[in-house]
Amino acid sequence: MSQRFSYGLCEEENAVTLVSTELTVRGFIDQMHSLSYDVEEHLLNENLLFLEADVDTGKSALRGGASSNDDDGSRRQLLKRLMEADRMWDADVVVVDTFDAILRNDPNFEALVRENEERQAALEIISFFRDLVSQGKVIVLTVDPSTVDEEAIGPFRSIADVYLELEMVEVGNDVRRSIAVRRFAGMGEQVGDSIGYSVRSGTGIVIESRSVA
Repeated sequence: MSQRFSYGLCEEENAVTLVSTELTVRGFIDQMHSLSYDVEEHLLNENLLFLEADVDTGKSALRGGASSNDDDGSRRQLLKRLMEADRMWDADVVVVDTFDAILRNDPNFEALVRENEERQAALEIISFFRDLVSQGKVIVLTVDPSTVDEEAIGPFRSIADVYLELEMVEVGNDVRRSIAVRRFAGMGEQVGDSIGYSVRSGTGIVIESRSVA
């Protein structure tokens, strides 16, 4: 989903940074080709900056990777590296996919979780994000809620202008995908939309249905 949105934003002449904890550059390009998205032009024109975040070893394209003789602590200061990577924050829109992987593999955050201080750690990161948003930036975070505690991810949900929850339900041999719109700032009323969608090769995301609670 984040890759498709990134491409669409670039097509609308926005500068986008996409940080991925799951894909290499080659994997990203191959995935986009599978959907018939010609992403190379945006990469070459620097409309799209793709960064691979290797959360397992701490070697990250955010800062060109760490040398092999670094100790484990210095290699894996993932949140610190994220916030200090000035180039990635130059874009109009910054997408981090998946943010929970960075949280879970950052030793400082892990230490705070063991002390039941994960909420305080989240608030410090949010302060950094607020400064960027005040400059007109848009920050998109994707999170697997099954991998992090509510205490850690709750503060991010509570301050988000837009909060979408992706859902998948197996019905027979079919997999039905939907987006539950939990929050959309500026709507002026309670949000209860459920948007059915599919992903099609050569087309991308297709809206199948929409219902309002």
